Amino acid sequence: MQRVIEVADTVAVELAGAQDRVLRELEERLDLSITLRGNRVTLEGEEARVDAAASMIGELTGIVGAGREIGPGAVEALASAVETRQPVSSMLDDVVWRHRNRVITPRTAGQKRYVDAIRENTITFGIGPAGTGKTYLAVALATAALTRREVGRIILTRPAVEAGERLGFLPGDLAAKVDPYLRPLFDALHDMLDAERVESLLGRGQIEIAPLAFMRGRTLNDSFIILDEAQNTTAEQMRMFLTRLGFGSRMVVTGDVTQVDLPRERPSGLVAVRGVLEGVPDISFQLLDRRDVVRHRLVQRIVDAYAVADRDGDAR
Repeated sequence: MQRVIEVADTVAVELAGAQDRVLRELEERLDLSITLRGNRVTLEGEEARVDAAASMIGELTGIVGAGREIGPGAVEALASAVETRQPVSSMLDDVVWRHRNRVITPRTAGQKRYVDAIRENTITFGIGPAGTGKTYLAVALATAALTRREVGRIILTRPAVEAGERLGFLPGDLAAKVDPYLRPLFDALHDMLDAERVESLLGRGQIEIAPLAFMRGRTLNDSFIILDEAQNTTAEQMRMFLTRLGFGSRMVVTGDVTQVDLPRERPSGLVAVRGVLEGVPDISFQLLDRRDVVRHRLVQRIVDAYAVADRDGDAR
């Protein structure tokens, strides 16, 4: 079917963007044809897809009418909102962290649920494929909590899966040896804060980044604690980590159960913990999926392809 929608000139300008960027994203996302002539948008395709596109253009009109630009990721956020019948404003207006020109918000309905769960629960598990923002949003929330003095420090940790052998052969001291494992957490932090600020907070101990083994025997009070790549913890390590929780602290555990790097005979602690703790008050399990991938669209297709291969037994 074909439908023609008239929009305001300001909306037409935003829809076009650089080289019709927004329109091309809409076409790819919804698999239909969209043309823009002046302020008239023509939609052609299956009726359901045309209806979805019309809803998204209506949401875009509201965003532009509120004086906001259609930034990167807005189309994915709109598509997710339309699919789940959730107002897009509840996602894009929920600013988790703002640094210079970077504004971090949930971009999908799943991400919005994840962010809300972290705010409402003492321990939150974010489980899903690569690119769903599990760690990035958690670090943004931790940075906001530290800045507002809701916690006294941020603790970021990951398991060093190959620590048994390979770390010993890497050059440098212990810090240099574990740096490759912790680098993604440093990268996320530097997106949230200026480098000088990060170094200052690290120097004062208000941000700590360490391998999971360093958590043993500690009680972590007044802290925002993030365990990343938790699919590579053993059941014993997971229990050890969770029992470090102290007063005034919050924990976020992130991981992708399809990317376990442990030996086959050692089950993942992230896989096992859900059966043990699901239903316990003040603990939330948030499952993200391909619809929450906010990296390059090809990442979503890769996730789908591997899911099919896993079902067929060909991906290992």
